[in-house]
Amino acid sequence: ATSTLMELRFVKSESTFSYFEALESYLHKHGRPVAFYSDKHTVFRVSKEDAKGGARITQFGRALSELNIEILCANSSQAKGRVERANRTLQDRLVKELRIAGISDMEAGNAYLQGFKDRHNARFAKAPARSDNLHRALNVEPDRLADVLCWRENRYVGRQLTFSYDRKRIMLEESDITRGLVGKYVDTYAFVDGRFEVRSKGRSLPYTVFDMDQRVTHAAITSNKNLSAVLEHIKEMQDAAPPKPKVRTNSEKMGYKPNGRRPGRPSGSKAKKIAQAAE
Repeated sequence: ATSTLMELRFVKSESTFSYFEALESYLHKHGRPVAFYSDKHTVFRVSKEDAKGGARITQFGRALSELNIEILCANSSQAKGRVERANRTLQDRLVKELRIAGISDMEAGNAYLQGFKDRHNARFAKAPARSDNLHRALNVEPDRLADVLCWRENRYVGRQLTFSYDRKRIMLEESDITRGLVGKYVDTYAFVDGRFEVRSKGRSLPYTVFDMDQRVTHAAITSNKNLSAVLEHIKEMQDAAPPKPKVRTNSEKMGYKPNGRRPGRPSGSKAKKIAQAAE
C-alpha cells in the first residue's frame, strides 16, 4: 500500500451503485487488486447477524466474489488509520480549494478532482516498502463487466407471467419461451446507467412495467382487454387496502370545532352588543 490517492469522486449518495461506478473506474485503470480493505458499511457486509434468506452477502460482495477479489472489513476506524487521516485532510484542504476555485456543483467538482489528485500525490505520496504490483488482469471481458457490477435478484413468475419488483408489476411478453417459465425463477438485472433487464438462462426477455402505486379504474380494464388479468389483480389489491386514516389538524387535536361562520363576521348576542355600542 502507498499514501497515494488513487480514486476520488463526488457522488450524490453512498450507495451500492456509487461504489460500482468507482470500482469500474478503478478496475479499468489499475486492474484487479488482491483485496479491498473497507469499513463495515452495509454496502460491504450484511450487518444483521440473524438475517434470514439470501446468501448473507451484499450485492457489492457478490460482485467482488465473481471478480475473485477479497474484501476485508476493519473492526474500527483506527484499524485503517491511513485512509481516515487522508479523509480528514481532504475534508479540510479540498473544501477550501473548491471554494477558492468558485466550484459549487458536482460536475465541475469531479472535473477539478483529477488536477487536485495529481498535485496532492506529487507532494504527499510515499513510496511503498515493496514496489511489487499485485494487480491482476480482469477475469471477465470488459464488455461483460456491467453484468457483474449490477444489482441482481431472482423473481418467481406467476401464472399470468407476472412478478413484482420495486413496487412495480412486471409482465413478461407471452411466447413459447416465457410460457415455460410459469412457476420458475427469472433473473433481474438493474444496471448503474438505469437499464433494467429480465433474463432466463442468459436470454433477455421482453416485458411491460405497471406501476403499482398508480390507481387503476374500471375504464382502464375495459380499454386494455389484453392486459385485463394483470390490471384486475392490481385493482383488487388496491381495493383491499385499508382506507387511509383521516389526518387531524392541530386545531382539531386541541378540541376546536368549526361553527360554520366565516371569520370576522360576528353574529348573535355579540353582534347586538357591537351594534348598541356603535349607537
